[in-house]
Amino acid sequence: MDIKLDPSRDDLPLMANTSHILVKHYVLDLHVDFESQVIEGTIVLFFEDGNQFKKGNSSTQEACQLESNESCKFRMPESCHIPVTNARTFSSKMEYNDFAISSKGEKDTSDKDGNHDNLEQASGISSSKYCCDTGNHGSEDFLLVLDCCDLSVLKVEEVDVAAVPGIEQFTRSPKLTVASEELRNQIVHELVTLPADRWREQLDYYARCSRAPGCGELFFDTDTWSLQIRKTGAQTATDFPHAIRIWYKTKPEGQSVTWTSDQCGRPCVYTMGSPINNRALFPCQEPPVAMSTWQATVRAAASFVVLMSGENSAKPTQLQEGYTSWHYYVTMPMPASTFTIAVGCWTEMRPETCSSNDLAAERPLPPSEADFRYIGICGHMEYPCRFQNDSATAQEIIPHRVFAPMCLESACQETLLRLIPPCLSAAHSVLGTHPFSRLDILIVPANFPSLGMASPHIIFLSQSTLTATSHLCGTRLCHEIAHAWFGLAIGARDWTEEWLSEGFATHLEDVFWAKAQQLAPSEAREQQELRACLRWRRLQDELRDSPEEMQVLRPSKEKTGFVSDSGASVIKHGLNPEKPFMQVHYLKGYFLLRFLATKLGDETYFSFLRKFVHVFHGQLILSQDFLQMLLENIPEEKRLDLSVENIFQDWLESSGIPKPLQSERQAGAEGGLARQVSAEVTKWVRMNQRPRKRKRREKKEVFEKLLPDQLVLLLEHLLEQKTLYPRTLQSLQRTYHLHDQDAEVRHRWCELIVKHKYTAAYRSVERFLQEDQAMGVYLYGELMVSEDARQQQLARRCFELAKGQMDRSSAKVVAEMLF
Repeated sequence: MDIKLDPSRDDLPLMANTSHILVKHYVLDLHVDFESQVIEGTIVLFFEDGNQFKKGNSSTQEACQLESNESCKFRMPESCHIPVTNARTFSSKMEYNDFAISSKGEKDTSDKDGNHDNLEQASGISSSKYCCDTGNHGSEDFLLVLDCCDLSVLKVEEVDVAAVPGIEQFTRSPKLTVASEELRNQIVHELVTLPADRWREQLDYYARCSRAPGCGELFFDTDTWSLQIRKTGAQTATDFPHAIRIWYKTKPEGQSVTWTSDQCGRPCVYTMGSPINNRALFPCQEPPVAMSTWQATVRAAASFVVLMSGENSAKPTQLQEGYTSWHYYVTMPMPASTFTIAVGCWTEMRPETCSSNDLAAERPLPPSEADFRYIGICGHMEYPCRFQNDSATAQEIIPHRVFAPMCLESACQETLLRLIPPCLSAAHSVLGTHPFSRLDILIVPANFPSLGMASPHIIFLSQSTLTATSHLCGTRLCHEIAHAWFGLAIGARDWTEEWLSEGFATHLEDVFWAKAQQLAPSEAREQQELRACLRWRRLQDELRDSPEEMQVLRPSKEKTGFVSDSGASVIKHGLNPEKPFMQVHYLKGYFLLRFLATKLGDETYFSFLRKFVHVFHGQLILSQDFLQMLLENIPEEKRLDLSVENIFQDWLESSGIPKPLQSERQAGAEGGLARQVSAEVTKWVRMNQRPRKRKRREKKEVFEKLLPDQLVLLLEHLLEQKTLYPRTLQSLQRTYHLHDQDAEVRHRWCELIVKHKYTAAYRSVERFLQEDQAMGVYLYGELMVSEDARQQQLARRCFELAKGQMDRSSAKVVAEMLF
C-alpha cells in the first residue's frame, strides 16, 4: 500500500477517507518526554458515519489513491494487554472551567523498536483475503484510513462507551439494552450531535468515554502516509466502531514536531503543522473538510509550561513525582491541521503597569449557556458561537497572555506587551467580533522558520520581531491577528488557494497597523503606498526566480475543491522544499484585494468584508464564494468591468504579473514617503562618487531621518548600485544605526555587506544567521554565489553552528546551497 514520493517535486497526499466517515472530536492524553524526545499516549476518536455525507462508489484504487494491484496487510490483534509502568502512571484532576473530572494516563513501554505493526509481527492475516475497501459498498470489511506519518502505532481498540456510568441518557431505543456495536454507535451519535448550549456536558462525557475500557482490538497497518484500521465483519462505515482508542508515540525525527532549545538554552518542543500538517503528531483526518473539536491532557515535568490551541487559559495540576498536567479544549470545529502545542520553560510576561481601562477591557468573559442565542443567522454547523453573543461582540480586546524565555523579558516589555491591546482593538474596529475568546502569544526559539504563525487561541512570534522599534513587531502581530478571521474562522476548502488566508492577512495587516498607530487617513495612505511599493519589488523578484506553475493562485482551476470519492486529495507542490520560502500567494493575493478595495472604495469594500465575515465564519470557502458574494453585494455602478471570470483569468489562474496590476504600477506615481527615499538615494550615490579626499569648501550631505520601511527601500535601491565603497557603507551604518534596526532592515544591510565584501561588518552577517534564522536562508545563497572563499567559509561556519538546532526544511535547503 505504501506510496513512495519524491519530496523535491511531489504533491502532499491527504489520505483520509472523509467522504465515508468523519472525526467529530479528538481526546488526547499525552506525556512529553524530553529525554527521549517523544510524545506518547493515547488518542480517542469519535466518529459520525457517512450517511449524511457524500457516499462514494469509487473503485478500491480511486478510494485509497493506492497502487491498483497492491493489497493491505494488517497486524493481528493479540490477547495480551499493553503493559503499564508504574513510574509513568499518573492520576490527575483536570479543570473544565466549572467542572472537574479524574483521569488516568498510561504510557506503553513495550515498543522498544519503535514499530509494532511491521510485517514480521503480523500473524494469521492473508493479504489477499482482506482487500482495501475504504467505502461502504463492497463485500469486504470497511477500511478506515487516517493521515499518519512518522508515528509508532502500538495498539488500536474499540472503546466501550456503553460502560460509562450515566450514559443511558444517550440511548433512545429501549430495545438496545444489551451492549452491542449498534448501541455503542448510537451513544456516540447522540453525544456528537448534542446542541451547542450543552457543550460543557458534552466535553464531560467525551472525557468519560475516552477513559472507558476497550472492548476488542482492531486490525491496523501503517505506511508512509497513512494508518489503516478495520474490524472483522464491519462492512460499512455505519457498522464500524464510532469510538476508537489509538496507543501511539511520536518519533524524534517526525516532521510535525520540533525538539530544540529556547533562547536561554533550556529544552522545548513545538509543533508547526508544516510541511506535512499534524500527521506526525497524532493520527487524524487532515483534509480541511474534516472539521472537528478536541480536548487534550498533556503531562510534562513540573518545570515546563504547556501551551495549546484551547479556549481556556489552562493552569497546571500537580501530579506525583514532579510532574504537572495541563488540560485544554476547543468547542469550535476546526481542521486538525490547526492544532498546535508548545512545551517549554516559558515565563508569562506581564505589563509593568496596567491602566484600569486595560484591566476592564481584558477581563475574561467566561462562556455560559445563557449567553448563546441561536437565531438562525450563522451558516456553520452548530457550536457556541461568539458572533451570537452580545458581550463577545462588544469585546474590543480579548484576554491575552504573553509567554517567552525569561532572558527575553525586557524585549517583550519594550515592544510586544504594549502593542497587543491597540492591535486587537484595531482588528475589532475593522472586522467586528473576535472569533476566538482569548489569545496566547509565544516567542518561539530562534530556529522557528517564519516570523509568525497563527493557530486557534495562540500565536507564535519569532524573536526577530522583538527590536527596539515597534514597526516589525506591530505589523507582524497584526498579520497573525488577521488570521483569526481569514485562515482560521474562515478556512480554504482547497489548501492550494492559500491566498484566501495569506493574501487577506497581508492586506489587513496594513489596515490594522494604521489604526493601531492612530494615523490620520492621509498618513495611513502614505504608509500603505510605501508598503505597496516594497511588495511590488518583492513580487517582481519572486516571479523572476520561481517556476511558473508555482505562481498560480488557483492551480486546480475548475477542479479546485475536487476530491476523490473517498474524500482523499492532494496539496499541489505540498512537499516541495522551496514552497515555504515563496511569498507569491501572499503578494498576488494582497495586490488583488488592494485592487478591489481601490475599485470599490474603502467604505464599500470594508462594509462588505464585515458582512462576508459574518456570513462565512465557521466555514470553508473557495475563491468563487468570496468573489461571487462581493459582486452580488456592491452597487451596479461600482462593478465596472469586474466579473468572477475575468478576476479568475487575470489574477488567480495565470502566472506572472496580473495585467491590471502591471497597468496600475506603470501609471501610478510614487507616494511622498517613497519620493523622500529617492531623494536620499541620490545623496548617497553622490557621496559614494566623491573622491576620498574632499575639497574643504564642499558641502556636507545632510540625511533625513527615515522610517523602517523607508530604510528597507533605501537599502534595496543601494543594492542596485554596482559599487559602494567601504567609507560609504561605514557612513550608512553610522547614519542610520543599522545594527539596531529591525530584522527587515538588517537583512538588507547584510545583503549590502555580502555584495560589496565589506569585511569590517561580517560580524553583522554572522549575528543575523544565528539570531534571525527565520529570514537568513537567502543570505546563505548570497554568500555562496559570490564565490569568495572568505564568504563561503563564513557561510559554512555559521551553518555548522546552527544546523543542530535549525528547522529541518531550512537546514535541507541551506545544505544544498553549501555542499
